[in-house]
Amino acid sequence: MSIPIALTTQALPRLRSSLSWLLLGVGLLAMYLPTVAGLARTMWSQDSNRHGPMVLGIALWLLLRGFGPALAAATQRGDRPRLLGGGLLLLVGLGFYIVGRAQALLMLEVGSLLPVLAGIGLACIGPRFVRRLWFPLVFLLFVIPLPTALVDAITQPLKTGVSTLAEQLLWWAGYPVARQGVILSIGPFQLLVADACAGLNSLFTLEAVGVFYLNVVRHPSVLRNVGLAVLIVPVSFISNTLRVVTLALVTYHFGDAAGQGFVHYFAGILLFVIALLVLGLFDRLLRLAGTAVGR
Repeated sequence: MSIPIALTTQALPRLRSSLSWLLLGVGLLAMYLPTVAGLARTMWSQDSNRHGPMVLGIALWLLLRGFGPALAAATQRGDRPRLLGGGLLLLVGLGFYIVGRAQALLMLEVGSLLPVLAGIGLACIGPRFVRRLWFPLVFLLFVIPLPTALVDAITQPLKTGVSTLAEQLLWWAGYPVARQGVILSIGPFQLLVADACAGLNSLFTLEAVGVFYLNVVRHPSVLRNVGLAVLIVPVSFISNTLRVVTLALVTYHFGDAAGQGFVHYFAGILLFVIALLVLGLFDRLLRLAGTAVGR
């Protein structure tokens, strides 16, 4: 039986292309699934890093969402592979991965994903394809574990600032509250403002949420985007403070078991909801200010 000409001229090349990308995807999964498993056993098992899977999920979703349009745009514009540049970038990424895997350096092992993906895109398709995917690739930076020394150096001042502001808010609301360092006393209860509530990792993740928000809304105004980007840091600080206040109020009214149980973990989700709401509020205020200036 003869094979139709249309199948040999169109379908087979597409099939080969699909199989190539499928095999490439399987290879990447074989490399990085052990890395994700390692993160789940170590970093992500800590309260201060439980947001890690969410950030990774967002990064993968952005990559999958942008892959098709980027490939179509690169094909239409005649994008050409850059074997030398892409190959060198891929070798750098593989080097990071091997060293990180051999020495148990998660920062290098996870960070290798960015040059590996960029190198593959550059070598297989071309620079236009990689440029179209610049945001998902850069967003992968938020998945990389931060150095412990940096986290320890910045976390303590952040916790002190959050506990001080939380104390003032509760005092203004009429609650019997006192603070000693990063320990809040409210009524008969004492709460330690832990790294998970106000640490650098939490702030880093909220930065990722803010950057993701900017990418979703896609404002044409550069000034508005810059304004929102600058506001991400205070929004993160405010969100962390409101999380601590919420836990303090739950503990005061319902007891220590309620504050340290399900509500404690739910407050972590609430943190990101508050951050998005506050960022949206600031976004609306900037829009109103821009409209007023325009008038």
